[in-house]
Amino acid sequence: MVLERLKLDGRVAVVTGAGRGLGRQMALALADAGADVVCAARTADQVERTATDIRALGRRAVAQPTDVRVSAQCDALIQRAVAEFGRLDIMLSNAGVGDMRGANAELWDVDDDDWRDTIDVNLSSAFYCARAASRQMVTERHGGVIISVASGTALRAYPLSFGYGAAKAGVIALTKSMAWMLQKHSIRVNCIVPGFVRQAPARNEREEIFAKTQGSYLPAQRLGEAWELGPLAVYLASDASSYVTGQGFIIDGGGLAGGLAPFGFAPEVAL
Repeated sequence: MVLERLKLDGRVAVVTGAGRGLGRQMALALADAGADVVCAARTADQVERTATDIRALGRRAVAQPTDVRVSAQCDALIQRAVAEFGRLDIMLSNAGVGDMRGANAELWDVDDDDWRDTIDVNLSSAFYCARAASRQMVTERHGGVIISVASGTALRAYPLSFGYGAAKAGVIALTKSMAWMLQKHSIRVNCIVPGFVRQAPARNEREEIFAKTQGSYLPAQRLGEAWELGPLAVYLASDASSYVTGQGFIIDGGGLAGGLAPFGFAPEVAL
């Protein structure tokens, strides 16, 4: 009975940022659980590769190149899902960038364009997709699930890129408000809060050593792997979480609970 509730057979999911890393792995996990998937990202060849791999799992998939900073493109993404599959059940907003403009800059050196781009990619996109998806779910009158991806940087100081942390904190707050607003329409809204997770295997020994060193600061003594977010996404998208809404699920190897996770700065005075 428990495993039956985790199945997503007959459901349609839209996943942004599905071309690589966490988004790709979550899209594959949703498909493995039975969902048909619309894969979205700015890079066409990457989302097409994810869609091809989903089809290999026996599910239907389409690739939709999308710049989630543009609300009209988010609207078109939802319309494509309905045109292809006739319905929409799951909206997973994963698109975002951690190495955004203005990183490592002094507060007074971050200009308006840097700030707006960071907010638009990491926060406005979640709003645009949720707005378009919820409108469709209400029209279809069968409810649905909205999942956004935040970050552990939302819950602590992140001076390396404070705009990113601020945007991801906004995702968590947005999740809670939307959960209240949409529950009357049988739409559940939650977010995933990853910590340090490897987006791809190390390309060389230097990257492997860096990953092991970074992971040693966490209670789990390692970095997370992208695939490990997949089962959590399936749980939140499925009937197994039917009583869960307005929540942020931290998956970080204990980093926020007891990790050291240095910011990467050097002392400004000699020791």
